[in-house]
Amino acid sequence: MNAATLLIELLTEELPPKALARLAEALAAQIREGLEREHLLEAHAPPTWFATPRRLAVSVSGVRAQAPEQTVCEKIMPVAVALDAQGQPTPALLKKLAARGLTPEAVQGFERRMDGKSETFFRRYTAPGRRLADCLAGIVEEAVKKLPIPKLMRWGAGEAEFVRPVHGIVALHGAEVLPCDLFGLEAGRATRGHRFMGEGVITLPHADAYAETLRSRGYVEPDFAARRERIRADLIEAAGAEQVLMPEALLDEVTALTEWPVVLKGSFDAAFLAVPQECLILSMQSHQRYFPLLDANGRLLPRFLLVANLASPEPESIVNGNERVLRARLADARFFFEQDRKTRLEARLPRLDEVVYHNRLGSQGERVRRLMRLSAAIARELKADEALAARAAQLAKADLTTEMVGEFPELQGVMGRYYALHDGEDDRVAEAIASHYQPRHAGDRLPQGNIALSVALADRLDQLVGIFGIGLSPTGDKDPFALRRAALGVLRMLMEAALPLDLMQLLRLAHAQFDREQVADSTPVDVFQFMLDRLRVYLREGGHAQDEVEAVVVQQPTRVDRVPARLAAVAEFRRLPEAEALAAANKRIHNLLKKADAVGGDIDTTLLQEDAERQLHQTLLSVRPKVEARLAALDYTGALCELATTRAAVDRFFDEVMVMVDEPLLRANRLALLSELARLLNCVADISQLSPRGAG
Repeated sequence: MNAATLLIELLTEELPPKALARLAEALAAQIREGLEREHLLEAHAPPTWFATPRRLAVSVSGVRAQAPEQTVCEKIMPVAVALDAQGQPTPALLKKLAARGLTPEAVQGFERRMDGKSETFFRRYTAPGRRLADCLAGIVEEAVKKLPIPKLMRWGAGEAEFVRPVHGIVALHGAEVLPCDLFGLEAGRATRGHRFMGEGVITLPHADAYAETLRSRGYVEPDFAARRERIRADLIEAAGAEQVLMPEALLDEVTALTEWPVVLKGSFDAAFLAVPQECLILSMQSHQRYFPLLDANGRLLPRFLLVANLASPEPESIVNGNERVLRARLADARFFFEQDRKTRLEARLPRLDEVVYHNRLGSQGERVRRLMRLSAAIARELKADEALAARAAQLAKADLTTEMVGEFPELQGVMGRYYALHDGEDDRVAEAIASHYQPRHAGDRLPQGNIALSVALADRLDQLVGIFGIGLSPTGDKDPFALRRAALGVLRMLMEAALPLDLMQLLRLAHAQFDREQVADSTPVDVFQFMLDRLRVYLREGGHAQDEVEAVVVQQPTRVDRVPARLAAVAEFRRLPEAEALAAANKRIHNLLKKADAVGGDIDTTLLQEDAERQLHQTLLSVRPKVEARLAALDYTGALCELATTRAAVDRFFDEVMVMVDEPLLRANRLALLSELARLLNCVADISQLSPRGAG
């Protein structure tokens, strides 16, 4: 079927850099899906996508010029509608046959079979495959419509819409130009090179020559990934012995802004280094898209790297221009820093009463006062300095009113630390101000020290209880207040810092800081259940087996710091030969107690009639103190190993004893025995949740 490479290119005005790769990848996937739907793909290799600031392109190998013949099974209509009482074709059937160029006799060749509840006519026939030239425009048009474009643009006098105006289209199948009219433009084989360095209009001889032609004649590297790695390698080479600060997001952005990247080195006045390096780095990265250079100790150097989109014979002119622009930016940062330090953080606190936190939860000032009380209470539980925790909480949000944080919101907390140290605050207060926003994301470090942890916990607990309490909990994938991240931060601090705090008590304490009419009474319980769900996800993503996680979390542990040890104990327990039988017995006990609505009670030894139940009772009396001693020492693995010794007695009990006998006292006593057994078996985790080995 004359298979060849298909190339589609859209030449546009400058595309949004942060969306460039995503748009190209989505376009490639949609075009491939369309070709596959039309049976035009001979090979199943993934498509190749290209993206530069002024183009999106897709190359698909093994595309047929025409699809092979297809066997089609077409549903015609129900037999009851197609034939009248005498078995003759109805007008509805005759109309449908005529529309397909068929005579009434064609009905004899139709299949009759059930379709749902009615017998239906089906027509099976062979249809010629569609030609690529006939359906390409439709495939590309549909692919474009499905792109993740939040806002479309319209240009000129036409009705065409796209993320940016389109000025040219290439559609090649091998060496042949295919008809493809889109955006009011007719496709051809002409593309364009670099705006200043290339040949201008470039004629492509073949779809397979696309990338190499652009590189050799157009000074364009169309492959986004190759261009990105070239920039990375050139940055590392230009940095030499110095360290280059190279965040992946910035690397993506400069890749999306260049077609022929060239790395150059610039510098700035070392006097600017008196400004905190976080401010200078953010100014370089956010405003100018430069890559700062650091020394071996991570200190900022008065040098930077920039990525130009031009191989100029006079690169110093590019560097000088960028240095002039950067000088103005850094001067702004220095001015903000110097002005901010003229006002103490403490003097800024009244302004927080003018900043709305949430219209139903009050101002930032009110929130700070809640955080002060909550931070002090948490510090008391951690045997830390309550006054320092309260002071850190009091100043934690003050930098929101500074010029620097107004310009760079990402520096909240960071600038608070610098200003607190300048004001002569305790080092622990300053560090808590900086780190109470941590962890900001997965893998981020935790606050260090109990003062900082107290403030960080208070910040998130207040956020969770407040937002949940006014009915704004996350729904589906929508979480505008980042409550999932806040919950995960609390869980990580409690677990990884091994804080001896009760989560339910913390939530009730946070709830008590609000006025009663502000948040619902049920909020602590609601937030606790939400956090248990986040705990399940976090532990599963951490590599723990789902049933082991459920065995621990289903018991609704409030001491989150002990969850890792419980999980480790469950994992160790299930390796024992007794584990599977005890898990099954525990499940059976649970069902019996639930069915009988039993709540335990004292065991009457005079009612223990069978040897098996007496043996089980003696076993429990023997093992209980050993298990409780292990639990007191937080030796959860040891506790479960002690429980493993009950297997023989448990197996014999279920083999020889009928629990649900008619005599009520005897039945109640046996249920009380099982209730005590269940209490012990579930002292670490609900082992009935464990799946049999090899299941699932």
